[in-house]
Amino acid sequence: MAKTLEYYDIVEYPVITEKAVDLISTQNKLTFIVNKKSNKAEIKAAVEKLYKVKVKTINTLVDRKSRKKAFVTLSKEFNAQDVANKLGIL
Repeated sequence: MAKTLEYYDIVEYPVITEKAVDLISTQNKLTFIVNKKSNKAEIKAAVEKLYKVKVKTINTLVDRKSRKKAFVTLSKEFNAQDVANKLGIL
């Protein structure tokens, strides 16, 4: 029997790099390190539930350090800078 992940288990922490901060202001995208076993649908549900936003798209990749990184594009009604301020990124 497979154990389902909770929302706070899926989204581990936000990425705070120069590129990630640039994506927030230019493309309305937030970047998170997520659980390697989670899929795009689970990531979308977790971000929407935890941060009370509507997600447009999700792109994922596994970086050199073997972490799964999710680029979350928010829909136009929501501002990524507002969410970043609440998280303490900006």
